[in-house]
Amino acid sequence: MSQAFDDRGDVIRVQGARENNLKDVNVAIPKRRLTVFTGVSGSGKSSLVFDTIAAESQRMINETYSAFVQGFMPTLARPEVDFLDGLTTAIIIDQERIGADPRSTVGTATDANAMLRIIFSRLGQPHVGPPNAFSFNVASVRASGAITVERGNTQTVRKTFTRAGGMCPRCEGRGQVTDLDLTQLFDDSKSILEGAITIPGWKADSFWTTQVYVESGFVDANKPIRKYTKKEMRDFLYHEPVKVKVQGVNLTYEGLIPKIQKSMLSKDVEAMQPHIRAFVERAVTFQTCPECDGSRLSEAARSSRIKGINIADACAMQISDLAEWIRGVDEPSVAPLLGTLQHTLDSFVAIGLGYLSLDRPAGTLSGGEAQRTKLIRHLGSSLTDVTYVFDEPTIGLHPHDIQRMNDLLLRLRDRCNTVLVVEHKPETIAIADHVVDLGPGAGTGGGTVCFEGTVEGLRKSDTITGRHLDDRARLKPSVRPSTGTLEIRGATKHNLRNVDVDIPLGVLVVVTGVAGSGKSSLIHGSVAGRDGVVLVDQTPIKGSRRSNPATYTGLLEPIRKAFAKANGVKPALFSANSEGACPNCNGAGVIYTDLAMMASVATVCEECEGKRFEPSVLNYHLGGKDISEVLAMPVTEAEDFFSTGDARTPAAHTILSRMEDVGLGYLTLGQPLTTLSGGERQRLKMATHMGERGGVYVLDEPTTGLHLADVQHLLGLLDRLVDSGKSVIVIEHHQAVMAHADWIIDLGPGAGHDGGKVVFEGPPKTLVKSRKTLTGKHLADYVAA
Repeated sequence: MSQAFDDRGDVIRVQGARENNLKDVNVAIPKRRLTVFTGVSGSGKSSLVFDTIAAESQRMINETYSAFVQGFMPTLARPEVDFLDGLTTAIIIDQERIGADPRSTVGTATDANAMLRIIFSRLGQPHVGPPNAFSFNVASVRASGAITVERGNTQTVRKTFTRAGGMCPRCEGRGQVTDLDLTQLFDDSKSILEGAITIPGWKADSFWTTQVYVESGFVDANKPIRKYTKKEMRDFLYHEPVKVKVQGVNLTYEGLIPKIQKSMLSKDVEAMQPHIRAFVERAVTFQTCPECDGSRLSEAARSSRIKGINIADACAMQISDLAEWIRGVDEPSVAPLLGTLQHTLDSFVAIGLGYLSLDRPAGTLSGGEAQRTKLIRHLGSSLTDVTYVFDEPTIGLHPHDIQRMNDLLLRLRDRCNTVLVVEHKPETIAIADHVVDLGPGAGTGGGTVCFEGTVEGLRKSDTITGRHLDDRARLKPSVRPSTGTLEIRGATKHNLRNVDVDIPLGVLVVVTGVAGSGKSSLIHGSVAGRDGVVLVDQTPIKGSRRSNPATYTGLLEPIRKAFAKANGVKPALFSANSEGACPNCNGAGVIYTDLAMMASVATVCEECEGKRFEPSVLNYHLGGKDISEVLAMPVTEAEDFFSTGDARTPAAHTILSRMEDVGLGYLTLGQPLTTLSGGERQRLKMATHMGERGGVYVLDEPTTGLHLADVQHLLGLLDRLVDSGKSVIVIEHHQAVMAHADWIIDLGPGAGHDGGKVVFEGPPKTLVKSRKTLTGKHLADYVAA
């Protein structure tokens, strides 16, 4: 390291970092520089940057608040590290989704909506009220009554109260109304006791669900539902909430439809468990609200206009167009507000999100879009000497947009800030002032610093990243012939312009185009959902710290059955979440001690020594191993273990082979899902979907979180899928995947209303030769480099 970084205060020093798989890592990171952390997926990059440096910075900032305030804040544990010095305030800009609440939009997630509401409350004609009158999250309220004021002589005062809100009363600010298909809720040929209710989780003997209806007295549980009288059917479907006694316990009886609406329909569909989501999609039809036409706003809010535009029109505009419209609003009384809103909207455009609209639901943003949306509020910040922490900021970006992101990272650095970036793309690694390469492998094979220094030094090093930094995939000399076509006709979802396209089958098809050009709209809107189509998208894996690869993939089920069969006991004994759990730690393996406003402390359970099972369970063996030893195995070792001998379990071996195929051979079966990196989670999801029956696989940016060396492994997997008779459609920006394709469909030419058209379809060789599209130019430069 150069002398310029040696003085105390010029570096962030980390000594003895042991979070997750880190092996006593020591590193000195220069301040006020752009440092990129590289290494294969699972090598420890996120553990060092997010779980050690950023986590300790946030924890120490929280400790500066009073004990009273800390009581309301999340408690953060001190990371496993011997010494940290030179930390500054860390601002984390990660890929966590902004939130899947159906009321959350791009406008509400940023400050844009709040500023627009104030502007319309000041300038809109006719005047309809304060800013809340333009908020679809605030209902209009009217009340009147008497209150007793105890001040001097007690007196009763009559009061009336009104609040003007902008919420559409019909859809309650959601923009959609729902209708239920009753045949999906119950089988009317059966009685309730015979299991007529077919809602997931509702069993005939369930105390908390079905038994309330059985013992309520409102309906006859022994009579088929189709024979109910009008009154019984009304009580069964629509009865208002009332208290009833069920087996001596006070419970609430409520009609089936309002109960379902509250428990399932008030949640975002994308945030539901897969089987619940499948039920909701079958049972519920979502229609645009006829009263507000999907704008979520009341008639009064929509009646107020500025220069002929109401707030619903403004929020529906593409942000680049809204920025131009705001530029034309000239009113000195709100000039500062207009200036701030103008800067926010221009930041959207500068960061490549000008194609979004403020009314876009936040839950529909990809991880990359969510990360860039969070970045917007920091672009105009006057703070200096701050540590900005990014998690693969180029995810979801076309090569054309990566340069723009690089410019933003350099701009943050040039304001005397420290910028830490976890990244795989060589275009972003190239702009680093300093590189820290972790590895050499992943999981237990990683966790050490393999290289520190300049990009040029990394290129000359013998690390995996150094060796692959200049890798370039070549165009295939010949492409596979198609075996048929999948027709799309008149696609108009979002910005698509009546698109007609034939997707060849039996080959590797890559759908490309700049972010916002319409790739996902085309494939998700017109291909996903068809019979025989298996979709592996970017929705995050949901799981607690008790979830692990074995539970998520369904691998634990055949393992438990194999143990049970070999030992003549129940399978439930071999689950740490069921009968086999250690009674002291309830199967968690650790004891969590809550210390109020201070960080909770996790200590290894003394009873089970972190193995999660009660001692008697560990006396049962399969192939000479107990269940805790099996869950501690890496996938590669477990694949051999379950392939032969007494432990031979074909169902487990099949799942393990798929995990090995997607490059997760180093993961241990019992590793908590919460410790997996973004790339590992996506590949784990891919491994589970590979077992589904279907002729067409749709993969949404499968290179997300993949190291340069792993991309070659992925290409091999895609080839094997196609060679086995599958059709593979990949939405992708990575040039290596484009070069490897048999057929490319390029959308554009731009984003938002500047996109939505097919600008090229054909083999990669033709695209490179023509260089007529942005994708063609970048791919040609890539293969020629």
